[in-house]
Amino acid sequence: MIKATVYVTIKQSVLDPQGVAVQGALHSMGFQEVDSVRIGKYLEINLDTDNREEAEAKVTEMCEKLLANTVVEQYRFELEG
Repeated sequence: MIKATVYVTIKQSVLDPQGVAVQGALHSMGFQEVDSVRIGKYLEINLDTDNREEAEAKVTEMCEKLLANTVVEQYRFELEG
């Protein structure tokens, strides 16, 4: 069993309106030291395999096809197990 931890975030070159809204809310709450906020997704996926190469290929395919919009988002993942 291999566990994949996937992080999907908006690319740095793309405006993150959700992040801007959270930054504004934090400033209004007195957290003036917050310089910027980027919002993303965190996923944990358990794969029924012990083959790390196969797991890496499958997770990459999942990210490219469904989990990330690669036009505006970037992704990275870690494998455990």
